[in-house]
Amino acid sequence: MDISIRLEQKADHRIVEEMTREAFWNLFVPGCDEHLLAHKLRNCAAFIPKLDFVAVMDGRVVGNIMYCKAVVLDDKGAERHVITFGPVSVWPQLQKQGIGGALIRHSLKKAAQMDFGAVLIYGDPAYYCRFGFEPAQKFGISTSQGGFLDALMALELKEGALGGISGRFIEGEQYSVDPHELSEFDKTFPFKEKSVTESQKRFAELSEQDY
Repeated sequence: MDISIRLEQKADHRIVEEMTREAFWNLFVPGCDEHLLAHKLRNCAAFIPKLDFVAVMDGRVVGNIMYCKAVVLDDKGAERHVITFGPVSVWPQLQKQGIGGALIRHSLKKAAQMDFGAVLIYGDPAYYCRFGFEPAQKFGISTSQGGFLDALMALELKEGALGGISGRFIEGEQYSVDPHELSEFDKTFPFKEKSVTESQKRFAELSEQDY
């Protein structure tokens, strides 16, 4: 597809939130909270503005990716700094056409140029393995609760960046969503029906922790 990628601008904020809501609605759970995350992340200390990109086609924003700083915390309390991305959103009618992949590849390249060492994310291994992501368990990295998930994956932007480290991946408080805040934020969007979908079953499987 003929798309361009640029940094998100203030004028893009609401359209990105609308797009994110459409992209994630009923995907992982009935409804979604990713549009509120997109709204909140821009104002948190961990947010990385230089890795906040939109994909544009025919003058229209059609995709977005956001990054934040995070840490891996070992059992002695020492922190190893990493980054994480999400949400990654594309309008539903334009998904599976390479827009999300283009955003991921572009932003990973930029992150490496900015001297970040490693990226950790939660996502579907069947999709993210194509970008070089591997199970975080390979590096001895668990969830914040100390369990291992197939959905927790890691990518070294610098060879050896995760060498000699093990611990718990701490995304940060910015990824916690208050249900009341979500409910109030949702009132600023057109009503959408919540429902149970097959994709939610896949998400539930990936979310089962292996201790």
